[in-house]
Amino acid sequence: MIKAIVEELAPELVARNSIGHNGAAQLLLTAGDNPDRLKSEASFAALCGVTPVPASSGKTIRHRLNRGGDRAANSALHLIAIGRLRTDEKTRAYVARRVAEGHSKLEVIRILKRYIAREVYGVIIRRHREVNASRFAA
Repeated sequence: MIKAIVEELAPELVARNSIGHNGAAQLLLTAGDNPDRLKSEASFAALCGVTPVPASSGKTIRHRLNRGGDRAANSALHLIAIGRLRTDEKTRAYVARRVAEGHSKLEVIRILKRYIAREVYGVIIRRHREVNASRFAA
């Protein structure tokens, strides 16, 4: 049932690399029935708990993940990030480059999760606008 619902609501989301039906369903649930309340991709990222929080000390400047937000959505984003890390060459190259710059692997995964949240937000908002346009046209 989840597969059929997600295919109907957001087929473009499932077509993305490493986004499965369960992860897509969770992210759609997190966005809710009214994605207009999400003013930007940053607000969606905060809702998913993937916004960076400064965790610097002394001369070390770093960030950690926000522990707030929807933990299930954060988990879905994490699984997508790990899937991309395993299957996508561009993602592997990106991680290797960031690790060479001195970032830890966990920091790079945090950055990937934020990027994926940005990508998912764009898909959800576009789909919401398409659905609303078809409702008003009918």
